[in-house]
Amino acid sequence: MTSAYEDVPFSELLHHPAATARRLDAVRALRLRRRDAEDLALMSVTQMEQDATVVDFSARLLAGLVRSENIAALRQVLPEALPWSTFLPADDIDALLSELVATARGALALDNLAPIALLLAQWRHTAEVHADPALHALLTREPEGDLGPVPVPENGA
Repeated sequence: MTSAYEDVPFSELLHHPAATARRLDAVRALRLRRRDAEDLALMSVTQMEQDATVVDFSARLLAGLVRSENIAALRQVLPEALPWSTFLPADDIDALLSELVATARGALALDNLAPIALLLAQWRHTAEVHADPALHALLTREPEGDLGPVPVPENGA
């Protein structure tokens, strides 16, 4: 295999399904570009299962490292995996690692990696705030004055 994936117009799959599918012999996946919707990915079941095995192994390895309480080792290698984590304070690093392990376990149990991607995006945004002193000051300052009345909750809330 020469590359991770290849961009292909969705219409190519529709007009030439067999030839398009054969392209998977040279790449891990095809990215099917669509004009009016989110792009799709096409890959072999074998590739999908291999990817799932690697993700499962990685999550279990990470969980094992955390359980072994070798936080120093995790902290040391985290910037290689998540370069933006260097902007997080030490307490946030501990929280990130803890949340990552818990989320990875749950996500793998559901066969749904979306929660891990969401968690990483949220922590990346947190790192962006810490990396920008002006933004950090803006978001962490106390509000000035009274913020106004709070509406009464509706019944059942």
